[in-house]
Amino acid sequence: MATRLRGGGSAFPGYLTNRLAPSLLATLAEGFQDGIVFVLGSNGKTTTTHMVSEILRAHGLKVFTNPTGANLPQGVTSALLADATLTGKVKADVAVLEVDEAYAADLADILHPRVIIALNVQVDQLYRFYETERVADMMLDAATRASVAVVVNRDDPYLSKIDESSLAAPVAFFGASRELVAQSAHGLVNAADTRSGNAGVADREATAEVVALDGRDVSVQLPEVRVDLTIPARGLHYAVDAAAATAAVAALLGSRFRTDATAQGFSRMAPAYGRGELVPLRPGRTDEQVEFVMFKNGPSLQLNLDALESAPERLLMAIDEGTPDVSWLYDVDLDKLDHVDVVTGEKAYQLATRLAYAGIPIGLVEPDMERAVQHMRALPTTTSGRQTWFVNYELMMIGRRLLGHGDQEVARR
Repeated sequence: MATRLRGGGSAFPGYLTNRLAPSLLATLAEGFQDGIVFVLGSNGKTTTTHMVSEILRAHGLKVFTNPTGANLPQGVTSALLADATLTGKVKADVAVLEVDEAYAADLADILHPRVIIALNVQVDQLYRFYETERVADMMLDAATRASVAVVVNRDDPYLSKIDESSLAAPVAFFGASRELVAQSAHGLVNAADTRSGNAGVADREATAEVVALDGRDVSVQLPEVRVDLTIPARGLHYAVDAAAATAAVAALLGSRFRTDATAQGFSRMAPAYGRGELVPLRPGRTDEQVEFVMFKNGPSLQLNLDALESAPERLLMAIDEGTPDVSWLYDVDLDKLDHVDVVTGEKAYQLATRLAYAGIPIGLVEPDMERAVQHMRALPTTTSGRQTWFVNYELMMIGRRLLGHGDQEVARR
């Protein structure tokens, strides 16, 4: 109970604290001797936060990070409260925070981040933001608050045009080689710039560039050295996140940055919560696993489909009310799929209709996730020993719980 009152398990303590003691958040943040890193973006925030944290740990730093989904001010405050001592200190050298773009500038004014990472601007939550360029402006506005470095996606049409003269810190660009982007079926699916007269990207030289990708093996070219990494999940988008994380840590640590520690951090890195994570399908058995592939919008679904080496042998797809508007499903190219065994979630029939329009056979439409999981368990064991579950955030958590893994958060050590 004491832990819960101090912030564990709920965003409410953070909300209450921010109302009653608005200066406490800034006080809690002052104890990080290596400062704070913000991670912003339409997609990839949780994965990149996890990557930055693990690289820093491999450099010997003690890292605080907020749980996945706790990226609003009250969630950040609750997370800090949960880890704080009775004297108001968080025992960590550095904080790596996933932050909602809409609150990034206001939080930056309170927390004074040293490094801000701007991952991408992709079509997401139009019911909330209306236009993608508003999201770009939120990130670009927050970037003016960084004191050590702004780490920016060279391959994003909006972010690559950042006005460096408006910043208090230098810019480090990251990206992927033109060849790798061209080889991807749909590129990186970043939103086109609709306001500058140049829909493409600005000509920027990346300080961290993905130059080779083979499954989960990635090579990132830095200014003076090429570093080979093994990333926790497959896909060009995850490789680009790795380049962003590497550039951010290099900027934060300066002369303390080591490529061997960076590679070591990736080598021991588990997939971020629900992003390529493998979970046993049946308790007490290891003959078949579920690979969770989480999506929350059209770009994330498309990039994860593009990352498939072949059509999954056994596939569940799930979507629920956590995705209010599913019209974007009709913008996604589903050619990688040859069937879906089960479609589930509150919006199962909307998803099934989209699959039917694409001519993809469906085994079962079952809106109830628990019954859908029971059906997947009852099917014959796959020859590959793996099922693939494409799920949105809420159903990813429910699916993990139904498989006996609860609502765990990204590891905070």
